[in-house]
Amino acid sequence: MKLMKSLVGGAVLAALPTLTLAQDAPVNVAVSTDTVFILNSLLFLMAGFLVFWMAAGFSMLEAGLVRGKNVAMQLTKNMGLFSLAAIFYYLIGYNLMYPLGTWSIEGVLSGVWGVGVLEAVGVTADAADDYGYAATGSDFFFQLMFCAATASIVSGAMAERIKLWPFLVFTVILTSIIYPLQASWKWGGGFLDAMGFLDFAGSTVVHSVGGWAALVGALILGPRIGKYKNGKTIPMPGSNLTLATLGTFILWMGWFGFNGGSQLAMGTVGDVADISRIFSNTNTAAAGGSLAALFLTQLLYKKPDLTMVLNGALAGLVAITAEPLTPTLLEATLIGAVGGVIVVFAVPMLDKLKIDDVVGAIPVHLFAGIWGTIAVVFTNSDASLFTQLYSIVVVGAFTVIASAIVWLVLKYTVGIRVSEEAEIMGLDKSELGMEAYPEFSNG
Repeated sequence: MKLMKSLVGGAVLAALPTLTLAQDAPVNVAVSTDTVFILNSLLFLMAGFLVFWMAAGFSMLEAGLVRGKNVAMQLTKNMGLFSLAAIFYYLIGYNLMYPLGTWSIEGVLSGVWGVGVLEAVGVTADAADDYGYAATGSDFFFQLMFCAATASIVSGAMAERIKLWPFLVFTVILTSIIYPLQASWKWGGGFLDAMGFLDFAGSTVVHSVGGWAALVGALILGPRIGKYKNGKTIPMPGSNLTLATLGTFILWMGWFGFNGGSQLAMGTVGDVADISRIFSNTNTAAAGGSLAALFLTQLLYKKPDLTMVLNGALAGLVAITAEPLTPTLLEATLIGAVGGVIVVFAVPMLDKLKIDDVVGAIPVHLFAGIWGTIAVVFTNSDASLFTQLYSIVVVGAFTVIASAIVWLVLKYTVGIRVSEEAEIMGLDKSELGMEAYPEFSNG
């Protein structure tokens, strides 16, 4: 035993110079392509299920901000829209969004039409679609979650008065055509990307698109009965602010996947360090937006407004989404704070215009999304203000026109609004024949 200890001790002593040298001058070891492929695919899968969890966040937020008589309808819409997005994105949207250089109209319209196809079971390195990047299934899964999130934005703004089935029809068109088509202009290598448009994780591509579609829908649908009377806005408090707060925190958590996964690579030291930077900036932007709304509502209304604080955090998250990598922590905080300020002023502005947005989706996703896209120029030297503004206008105009066509066709064919009687009764009973809180219906 003593001899063994001596031998081990001698070996350790002999190795010390080597260990010291290794610490002083680390050796750069090349990462194998297999490893890069695995780590990138893992990033997409992990980030993807974090973004999937945002579906629960949207559901809880909306369930908390609508009145009790409409909660079950909001939950049904969220289940339906996510499921439809999951199907129609692979049927049409995925290949429309990623033409892989094959265009019917160069940089504008994909030349790849058809059902998305995954790699074969047990695929080998030599047969992988993109061995130097990631598994096709992981990329599809990750991108699908962004598509579904866009539809979730629309759901909340038009709550409490829209029919279920026309909304789901709009969801099909939004997730299979409208969203993928405009996303291809940036993320599919289209003409906006060629111009130098920068939108890291989708302040415009995702959030503003959902916001524009919601705005057009809310205008065509009209406000809820009794929301605006004699020039005054009548408050219609949500049913459960506990659920709304839970939903906000779930969305906050999911945003780490939303922004972090958009690094699109995890195979190098630099990639992982950048992902950690994105996480940190995303978090502090949400905090900045939340605090800005907290302090501002105290100043303006003499009491803090929880719903504003919640939406302030979300606006901060939306604002940082266009560029979560390059800002410092202070810059990210300020970008998020401006998002929170936007929400506080935009919500009453929409009410003055009699645009009824039940959950505040338009200020959070559209207005803060526009701000975040512009803010890129302050932290990323590669950004052009003209290109950012031009892209905002192009994407906005396309989404407004396309959404208006779909909403108007639905309005004048099957109708999009429930009857006055159904709206007063609540959509849970009138449209679904059930209640989210039946034990309280007679209390």
